[in-house]
Amino acid sequence: MAASNQRTPSLLAEGRVEGCVQYKAGGRTQPCSIPSASRGDVPSASTATTDAILAARRRLLDGGDLPRPVVPAPILRSWQRCAEQGLTGTELPRVEPIGIGALRELHERHETLRRFTRPELETLRAAALRTDGAVILTDADAIILDMAGTPAFADRASRVLLRPGVAWRESVTGTNAIGTALVERRPITVHGAEHFFEPHSVLTCAAAPIVDPRGLLCGVLDLSGHAAGRREHALELVRFAVAQIERRFFDHGFEHCMVLRFHRDPALLGSAHEGILAFDGTHLVAANRPALRLLGLDWSALGALRFEDLLGGTIPTEQARTLHTRAGAKLVGTLSAPRSGVASPAAPARTTSSASLTDIEPVLCGETSQSLRRAVRLLEANIPVLVSGETGTGKEVFARRMHAESARRRKPFVAVNCAALPESLIEAELFGYEEGAFTGARRRGHKGLLRQAEGGVLFLDEIGDMPLALQARLLRVLQDRAVSPLGSASPVPVDFALICATHRALADMVAAGDFRQDLFFRIAPFVVELPPLRLLPERRSIVQALWTRLGGDAVEAPLSAEVVRCLDAYHWPGNFRQLVNMLRTLLVLAEPGRGVDASTLPAEIRALPSEVRLAAVPEPAVLSGAALPLATVARTAMRAAVDASGGNVSLAARRLGINRSTLYRQLLHRSG
Repeated sequence: MAASNQRTPSLLAEGRVEGCVQYKAGGRTQPCSIPSASRGDVPSASTATTDAILAARRRLLDGGDLPRPVVPAPILRSWQRCAEQGLTGTELPRVEPIGIGALRELHERHETLRRFTRPELETLRAAALRTDGAVILTDADAIILDMAGTPAFADRASRVLLRPGVAWRESVTGTNAIGTALVERRPITVHGAEHFFEPHSVLTCAAAPIVDPRGLLCGVLDLSGHAAGRREHALELVRFAVAQIERRFFDHGFEHCMVLRFHRDPALLGSAHEGILAFDGTHLVAANRPALRLLGLDWSALGALRFEDLLGGTIPTEQARTLHTRAGAKLVGTLSAPRSGVASPAAPARTTSSASLTDIEPVLCGETSQSLRRAVRLLEANIPVLVSGETGTGKEVFARRMHAESARRRKPFVAVNCAALPESLIEAELFGYEEGAFTGARRRGHKGLLRQAEGGVLFLDEIGDMPLALQARLLRVLQDRAVSPLGSASPVPVDFALICATHRALADMVAAGDFRQDLFFRIAPFVVELPPLRLLPERRSIVQALWTRLGGDAVEAPLSAEVVRCLDAYHWPGNFRQLVNMLRTLLVLAEPGRGVDASTLPAEIRALPSEVRLAAVPEPAVLSGAALPLATVARTAMRAAVDASGGNVSLAARRLGINRSTLYRQLLHRSG
């Protein structure tokens, strides 16, 4: 048996799996929930008429009653998300296919996924040909990798940009089977008018996410066709194909492992319904979803349990034999022994990522909508914008939203972290260089990040960390609108809009001689100050909104009132990034079907608001040695109350006896 202090995932009800998994999107690893295909709760398309669906969506967009009886709950949730992000649904979404070179790079990066899905793509392609449709494979970022079907349907689909190289994320293309399956983390059908964008109503699409043996969401398989030809069994075909693909993952990368295949019914061994577990020695390192369902586990079991923790008795031989779970359930299994001479590879770390853009964007941009509109107008007039705020307040999120809302949205968004580039390389990386400009230079030279942003937006994050010598060169580029690569005497014209960001007080750095005054005036004609999370009102609603976006509702694990109260009271020095990572941690630790209680919170967050004491407010004479204006005294008292309340604006407002919105407004007010 394993050591007594070993973490053991709690067992779920037999026949159910709704565990927390990880998925990769845009190079990041994130948790998600993939419900079991056997639960019978996978949503299907509604049976309502097109007129009824359109009327329901209009009613929702107009702020009317929620049309729950008209469309399935996942479709309704998707509509709500689209509306919250400001999508209107009347015109084609603003998307652009990636270039041929970028698509080729994606194909190379996902070659294993494409190879494992090829047999199912061929099988579903035959079904698509019979029904005048197409089968589609995407990566975990909803970018279409492969598409096969009839030429007639491909031609019609291309008119709504359903083609390779296009990202069908829900945040951009609205409710659709690919993007919504990724957000909902479950198989789903979207039929005709259920699509959020009206031009997409010509489609009926069924999609299911693909999960690898370590719980990473790596893509989506989709079967699409004409909305006029309703396909009742399309989702079942896709789900069965995905199960076969997920079984095929065990044929690669687990040669060093003992692989156990099992089921309650001996006739289902070797089928898409069999459970598969992989053990490195005796440690569980990989599984498929049927295995987790049969054993009542979730993805947190990987790396935490040994063979003997799951199945009593000794490890079976390679012949079929009867097994018994710790709960007493009877199973039949076969074993594949590790191949001799195959070394055990280093297992990828099972970690959660920092806050993703799609997680916090609706919350952040909702709080700063007026500043966003102004910033976009300035960006389109080619006037630089400086975004200022503490670490974790979402400066890059805000900048990317500016790009997405501007006329430059179809051109590149190039982000440069000035603090992350080595000082010896930052000049070459920003301005580029010619071939042979220095030892180690690439053949044919390097274009440079400024030129890569041609026609689009250049985002210089942590601009305060740029060395003074580079500040002078950047100022020259902004004045001349031309770049001189290293090793070249000929300047190259450039056209990009500039957004800078910093968590430092640039005005103070100018006064101290650490930042050029002329560059400061050039990059900061308009400053957007993002408030820290501790000063935002309605933090409870922010917590709930982020919990929903991270998948908390999908695993039926509501946050208890005590947890919400603690999260609301904490001062969050890491702002959105810290809050989202805390919520991800709670999501991993959540027991599906049960609430999340305060025992899972760290001690410093678990402290009750009542334990925070209000410090004495300084007297005016102490502050300045002279009488101060009443407004200044009031703001000083307010800031002191917030600091003494651990950053909790609601608590400070109650102690001061004023309205929370009044306190928030005064704290953000800048004196002349």
